[in-house]
Amino acid sequence: MLTSFVNPRYNQYVGKEVAVDQAFGKSIRAARREKGYSQRELAALVEVDYTYLSKLENDRADYPPKEDVIRALAKHLELDAEKLSYLAGRITASDAKVVQELAKTHQEQMPVLLRTIRDHPEMVQRLLQEAQQEKRSEES
Repeated sequence: MLTSFVNPRYNQYVGKEVAVDQAFGKSIRAARREKGYSQRELAALVEVDYTYLSKLENDRADYPPKEDVIRALAKHLELDAEKLSYLAGRITASDAKVVQELAKTHQEQMPVLLRTIRDHPEMVQRLLQEAQQEKRSEES
């Protein structure tokens, strides 16, 4: 199961979502064209209306696609489902579980942490960069 979650591509803290990230739409459009599918053909395979597929490709969808749509797109376009999910603004069930565990463990601190993440994205970027560097160091 994929779960909606606060994602930098969505402006959720002011109460509105922006369209699915451009990279998602461009990715599925490029893959669809590479496979030789028309929008109607791919929409039929994925079991969505072709107008919805068009909205996804053109970054005009009002919300991220559901898990089954992402998985079907990944299957028929031979794309990585997890990467496609992240591009769509979703997280995996295992990631959602980690968030839930953190929320249980740090119940009182979690709201403060989430507000800090929302209000200081530059701090989050630095932390993520440091974590990636540490991971690369451990792998070498």
